[in-house]
Amino acid sequence: MRNNGSPHIMGIINATEDSFFAGSRAEASSAVEKGLMMWKNGATWVDVGGESTRPGAEPVSIQDELKRVIPVIRALREANSTGLISVDTRRAEVAKEALDAGADMVNDVSGLRDPAMHQLILERGCAVCIMHMQGEPGTMQERPEYEDCVQEISAELEKKLEALQRQGHPSELMSIDPGIGFGKTHEHNMALLMAGKDLTMERSTSILWGVSRKSIVGHLTGHQHPEDRLAGTLAIAAVAHRMGIDIVRVHDVLEHRDLFETLNAFSRKA
Repeated sequence: MRNNGSPHIMGIINATEDSFFAGSRAEASSAVEKGLMMWKNGATWVDVGGESTRPGAEPVSIQDELKRVIPVIRALREANSTGLISVDTRRAEVAKEALDAGADMVNDVSGLRDPAMHQLILERGCAVCIMHMQGEPGTMQERPEYEDCVQEISAELEKKLEALQRQGHPSELMSIDPGIGFGKTHEHNMALLMAGKDLTMERSTSILWGVSRKSIVGHLTGHQHPEDRLAGTLAIAAVAHRMGIDIVRVHDVLEHRDLFETLNAFSRKA
C-alpha cells in the first residue's frame, strides 16, 4: 500500500565496512542516530543490514552479523516504539534475533532460499520482503543469463508468495523485490523496472525497488562513482512514483521525501 499516493520510503543503514556506497556505512551509535533521522525525514521503514551483498562481496560470519545489527535494532526500538524496522539478512538465525530485538520485517535478498527462513516467517507472522537473486553475491555478476528475465523472475517470486499463502501467511504482509543488480545485466535490470507492477498479479502484495545509487544509475548517467548518482536515483524514484511502486529502498531519505511531496502537489493540481 502506498503512502498518500507516493511509494513508502525505506532508509538504508549498513552496519558494515564494505557496502558499495560509503555514505550508507555506520557504526552502532551513529547508525541509531541515522535511523532516527530517517524516520524524522519521512521514512516509513528503516532497513538495518550487517552483511554487504554487493557484487563480489565475501560473506561474514553469523556472529559478526549479529554483533553488527542486533544492538542497532534494539536501540532503535527502544528509542521509537512505533517506527517500522526491517532487517536485511539472508540468515534465519539473524532474522530470529532481529525479530526478538524489535524488527517488524525480514528483507531477504536470497528470496527465502533457506527453508528455515521460510518457516520462521510463518511462525512469527511477520512482514517479509522476498528478493530475487541469481547465484551468490560473490559470483552473481559474472555471467547472468535468462531466456526471458521478466517472466522467469516473476514466476519464481510468485512461487515463493504462493508457498507462504498456502500456509496461511497474509498477502498484505508480503513484498517482492526484483533484485536490481543481483545477477542481472543492465538490460535485465531495465526490463524488470519497465515491467513495474506487472511483475506480480497479486495486487495486495507490495513491490519494492532497491535501485539507489546502483550501477544501473551509472550506466544511464555515465557516473562511475556511487557518490555522483543521486540525481539519477531520484529520476528512477520519479518513475516509481508514476508506475505505482509501493516501496523504494534508498540511501537519501530527505531528498526522496521532497521529490514525492513535489510530485504529489502537481498531481493534485492536474
